[in-house]
Amino acid sequence: MWNNVRNIFSLNDPGWGHNQGGNGSDRPPRRPDPEGPPDLDEIWRDFNRRLNSMFGKGRGGGGDGGRPRGGEGPSGKGAAMGAAVLILAALLLWLGSGFYIIQEGQSSIVLRFGQYVKQIDRAGFTWRLPYPIETNEIVNRQQLRTVEIGYRNGLRNKNPRESLMLTQDQSIVDMQFAVQYRVGNPKDYLFNNNLGPVPEEIARQASETAMREVVGRSSIDQVLYEEKDIVARKARELIQALLDRYGAGVTIIDVTIQQVQPPEQVQEAFEDANKAAQDRQRLINEGQAYANDVIPKAGGAAARVTQEADGYRQRIIAAATGDASRFKQVLAEYSKAPQVTRERMYLETMQQVFSNVSKLYVDSKSSGNLLYLPLDKLIQRSDAGGPGPSAAAASGAAQSVPTPAGSAPADPRELSRNRERPVR
Repeated sequence: MWNNVRNIFSLNDPGWGHNQGGNGSDRPPRRPDPEGPPDLDEIWRDFNRRLNSMFGKGRGGGGDGGRPRGGEGPSGKGAAMGAAVLILAALLLWLGSGFYIIQEGQSSIVLRFGQYVKQIDRAGFTWRLPYPIETNEIVNRQQLRTVEIGYRNGLRNKNPRESLMLTQDQSIVDMQFAVQYRVGNPKDYLFNNNLGPVPEEIARQASETAMREVVGRSSIDQVLYEEKDIVARKARELIQALLDRYGAGVTIIDVTIQQVQPPEQVQEAFEDANKAAQDRQRLINEGQAYANDVIPKAGGAAARVTQEADGYRQRIIAAATGDASRFKQVLAEYSKAPQVTRERMYLETMQQVFSNVSKLYVDSKSSGNLLYLPLDKLIQRSDAGGPGPSAAAASGAAQSVPTPAGSAPADPRELSRNRERPVR
């Protein structure tokens, strides 16, 4: 059969387009004109005749060359076999159309008559029932997708409808940010998104809604300077919560604030107000630094004075207590021996008085040689420069003053009764 088909379509056949006696006609075969072009009508008729002869159909109402109609002869069997082969080839091609390849990081969603059947996540060569029984959708789960809010393809190309937002303190900020996400659940991503031909539109709308809510709960200083990172983090968490509530099958990776500033119409006034606020804060910081320097010093001085006063109080109280105790003891001894106690108190008092004066008392009744020494000057010199050899010599000389033989030491009571005389 394939040979007959090849012969039909062979342009090298010298009888192409002419009757060769196999079609029930008695006309002699026509020779092609070597000089003129081929007859297209004759080529078409010859093609039809060959095709009819292959499938066992004769010309006219009877058989072809005495052969019976209906494909009862050998030509009918060949036609049936050819039809079976064509049907089998078409069936194999149809079944083969169900093979396809899943790349790494992709998922295949298989649909049977439009209804979800299964999800295939493994990469490689796989098969499904051919169309129109089953179809498949390929979703890339590893692709990092980006949604731009407030601008398109560059910060200069702004979209004021998305970028202008109202803060908690009734101020307006111009914010452009980008949201990066991946497909987390391919089934939800395909079937729960009803926003038309742009699947990322749900991520865009959820991102804009969440950012407006976060900015509306913050002051303008927090959005512009103090808490930009915190605003982005809160917005990412709120966007993910919204998308999970919608069942969008999207996983938010990061939210990046590209630019945030006051609107262009009020930027100069805002800069002036910002400078004034900075000057105010600077003066506050300087005053706080001065207070931090003075207050600890004053506190330390007050604590020192308080401690000194407390020490003085304790010292006076202790001294008064000691004097009272000593007086009580002296009183007890005085009641036992008044004369002895009186003399001892007198001697102690004179000892204390004489230890603080630089004058020498000599008994006028006793006579003898007396060596004059400038004791007052020596004492002043020793007090100024420390005890030296001269002071030590003066002290030794003063101790070696001779007294007349047979005379007794001077009595302090006698000395007190004599008038004071300078040393000569």
